[in-house]
Amino acid sequence: MKKAIGLALLLWAAPIIAQADASASLPGWMAGAWEQNDGSSWADEFWSPSRGGMMIGSARTGFGPELQTWEHTRIERKADGRLSFYAMPKGAKPTEFPMVLQTEDSIEFANAAHDFPQRIRYWREGNLLMAEISKMDGSDKVRWNFRPMGQ
Repeated sequence: MKKAIGLALLLWAAPIIAQADASASLPGWMAGAWEQNDGSSWADEFWSPSRGGMMIGSARTGFGPELQTWEHTRIERKADGRLSFYAMPKGAKPTEFPMVLQTEDSIEFANAAHDFPQRIRYWREGNLLMAEISKMDGSDKVRWNFRPMGQ
């Protein structure tokens, strides 16, 4: 019975594992300066174009003139060819989130051992860059709808 359950889980996860292979490409469609404004709350995110196996990012959020939080991020191709997202909120030690899923216009990273977030997802909807963080089960979602900065 245990073997059957294990096999079923492996077959279920196979498409995700197959998509997280060494042929993954950096998500160049994320590059640019992005912002979200909601009344006095604001957030912006910046992503460099992919170059040298890496994209470098930064983000900040605030309310009115006050900065609430900031972080440095990067998406990097590791030596084995796989992609990982690294988050360094307020300059903290990097936390790695390996890529678990990629399509033409979306990418998802996960680290179940991290407290929060455990899942980081980006995707495009037209000219919007969408971003979402959550726990592994999808709970405690926080979502951003970024527009190109200045538009």
